[in-house]
Amino acid sequence: MTITPSLSLKKIYSGKVRDLYEIDDKRMLMVATDRLSAFDVILAEPIPEKGKILTAISNFWFDKLAELVPNHFTGDRVEDVVSAEELPLVEGRAVVAKRLKPVAVEAIVRGYIVGSGWKEYQKSGTVCGIELPAGLKEAAKLPQPIFTPSTKAAVGDHDENISFEQCKAIIGETLAAQVRDTSIALYTAAVKYAETRGIIIADTKFEFGLDENGTLTLMDEVLTPDSSRFWPADSYREGSNPPSFDKQFVRDWLESTGWNKEPPAPPVPTDVAQKTADKYREALTRLTA
Repeated sequence: MTITPSLSLKKIYSGKVRDLYEIDDKRMLMVATDRLSAFDVILAEPIPEKGKILTAISNFWFDKLAELVPNHFTGDRVEDVVSAEELPLVEGRAVVAKRLKPVAVEAIVRGYIVGSGWKEYQKSGTVCGIELPAGLKEAAKLPQPIFTPSTKAAVGDHDENISFEQCKAIIGETLAAQVRDTSIALYTAAVKYAETRGIIIADTKFEFGLDENGTLTLMDEVLTPDSSRFWPADSYREGSNPPSFDKQFVRDWLESTGWNKEPPAPPVPTDVAQKTADKYREALTRLTA
């Protein structure tokens, strides 16, 4: 599909990956495009069918984790709010979602030490200010999952890791504790299921909002290759970053070009885009088949 679908509904927000359209004051249409964001820069080239794959994975997890926390689904169908002429533009990649007040932090849970967490640990023995045992190797499993929030940056800006104390200062102590505990519970449940499908979830990011009653609600996307690091269990070895089912593949290619991670990103070759899509689809197949 095109990078951004054009609908007659009023667009109210365009994020790195998703576009939001107004239905009424309580509902919106959330559309997952084929855009891909790497190092907080939106690539010019779409990843084939990525939006549909992400939507299918998210819908699977929203349903599976519904007993742990309310989510953004309204129960309405996309075909009931989009015209028949425009339905093909969003079919399979859109959901009708509640309009919520976003919680102003990204809720990240790490079960393994890798990525930016590994870089910090090598320097200071900590991740987001949390002291970890000495002697851990790259990709080592942590004694227990840790909550490492980050700021929620605007499109084009970079998210920044923050401490739990900073998180409390931003959203309040009570809500911060609720977000932390809920995020760890969601991650723990997802990890247990994914293990049965041969997948290790090394880390993930959740996003939450508050409804009109102040109820914490899971929103946006959940446990997708865009928001998580998925590793095949059969190739996992402590001491090295395993090959993954997520956008790490295209990140690695971008880094190999010598790109300085400032926009614009270098053009992504067709074969790299297709291999990235294939990895996303394999994650979907493994999780839901």
